[in-house]
Amino acid sequence: MKMKKALCALLTSAVLCAGGAAHADGIGASLLTQQHPFYIDLAEAMKAEAEAQGVPLEISIANQDLNKQLADVEDFIVKGVDVIVISPVDSQGVMAAIAKADAAGIKVITVDVPAANAKVTSHVGTDNYTGGIKAGELMAEVLGGAGKVAIIDYPTVQSVVARIDGFRKALEAHPDIEIVAQQTGITRAEALAVAQNMLQANPDITGIFGFGDDAALAAVVAVKAAGLESQVKVIGFDGMEEARNAVDTNPVMIGVIQQFPDQMGKTAVDTAIKVIAGEEVPAEQPIVPGVYTGQ
Repeated sequence: MKMKKALCALLTSAVLCAGGAAHADGIGASLLTQQHPFYIDLAEAMKAEAEAQGVPLEISIANQDLNKQLADVEDFIVKGVDVIVISPVDSQGVMAAIAKADAAGIKVITVDVPAANAKVTSHVGTDNYTGGIKAGELMAEVLGGAGKVAIIDYPTVQSVVARIDGFRKALEAHPDIEIVAQQTGITRAEALAVAQNMLQANPDITGIFGFGDDAALAAVVAVKAAGLESQVKVIGFDGMEEARNAVDTNPVMIGVIQQFPDQMGKTAVDTAIKVIAGEEVPAEQPIVPGVYTGQ
């Protein structure tokens, strides 16, 4: 097929071209990062499923840079891929790119992070609100229904907003738990600084919820540095191996909400194939997260 050959000719190290009978001319994927194990697993699952199905797949990495992501989507539009899979760097900021793809007749599927108020064919991702509820319930259980809690946030990403909303909702049933601080800490270094600041301002904090495992692991370091290991409990969200190991070995890290990026990646590619074949697909494809509290 012409588009498949064209895509194969454009292969770089981030491109997978699979042989065999294909149902599509091409899938372009713009992923938020490859600096996090979650997104590495997501990308690997997408590649494996594309290879298994004989569908060419090109992956571009935005590196948490909205301008890079917008340029990558524009490139996919120019190349004429049939479907774009995107995990938005900014749920609001990506709207224009999605609208441009739609105007070009290219269907868009979001994975992991939803786009705000944008026309997409399907969203594949963790049920983040339910995950946030589970994190809040776990925090309440560990704190015995009373204490002071801080949140490390990433407010421009809709999936994180849903997590925080769920966490806060769960804590509403526990009026003796007070949320005393909520600050943004996107990278692990930023989260460490934020956690240190929150602990200094609120030395009676008893729990910290990190929007992702990097934030939670940074909080654990800050708790130890402050000498508060016997006081503060930390919960993360993602379930990467480093975080699960911390839950197993460090009494400060008491749990993590576990996502399944391999399921997301496979489902995203399978959905794209169905879309290209003209099949109907669900607008929402939630994947229920687990709760990991140790071996």
